[in-house]
Amino acid sequence: MQDSDVDPVAHNRVAWDKYVQEGNEWSTPVSSEEVERARTGDWSVVLVGHEPVDRSWLPADLTGKDVLCLASGGGQQGPILAAAGARVTVFDNSPGQLGQDQLVAARDGLELRLRTVLGDMRDLGAFGDATFDVVFHPVSNLFVPDLAPVWRECFRVLRPGGTLLAGFLNPDVYLFDHEALDERGELIVVHKLPYSDVTQYSAEERATKFGADAALEYSHTLTGQIGGQLAAGFLLTGFAEAPHQSDASAPYLSHYFATRAVKPG
Repeated sequence: MQDSDVDPVAHNRVAWDKYVQEGNEWSTPVSSEEVERARTGDWSVVLVGHEPVDRSWLPADLTGKDVLCLASGGGQQGPILAAAGARVTVFDNSPGQLGQDQLVAARDGLELRLRTVLGDMRDLGAFGDATFDVVFHPVSNLFVPDLAPVWRECFRVLRPGGTLLAGFLNPDVYLFDHEALDERGELIVVHKLPYSDVTQYSAEERATKFGADAALEYSHTLTGQIGGQLAAGFLLTGFAEAPHQSDASAPYLSHYFATRAVKPG
């Protein structure tokens, strides 16, 4: 079944604005204390799971670096990188998520180092070619149905020698029945891959299973995730994985993958 009338950008914008109002963990801004520590060089940011990114994946000195936090609103990574010295642009589909970054910037005096831009991660037309030194893209591309435009745009807006840090879901997590996993901790395979909420369920079924306003999710193959970066022109220089912090399937498979890729220069 397929709900061809669904606009994932519009739907997920509303969903994430609601998540912000509900206090989603990825919409909770960092504290002023964390920002202050970042100013002194004591900082970390999360790309997948709850583990800090290997600092060697980022420039040793962020001072003056132009960083695009792609689909990375919520007042978390952007303000920390700005406090560490970078010039940060937070790009996100949700005004509510961007509002959290604006809140931290105003609260902690980061207005000159952090700006926000609203949009779809597949279209970075707001930025010129070779604009950024780093693209920081935490787990978020599960909210769009196609990946190739994301990687092409990342490649375009990066300067030669620039770095893409991307986090994404292991597609195998979509094999399992959602309710059995969440409610009873049972791993029951019910879905074929690739999976999407739109093709798997009708709007009525989605509302019953996940809630009418839940964000739409799409699984992506590793060919689309890693192969897509290579096809866009990137060179892969780092790979990591992480478990889910609480999911019942965590003992059996890694939920998250992360890549570090470089635009040749």
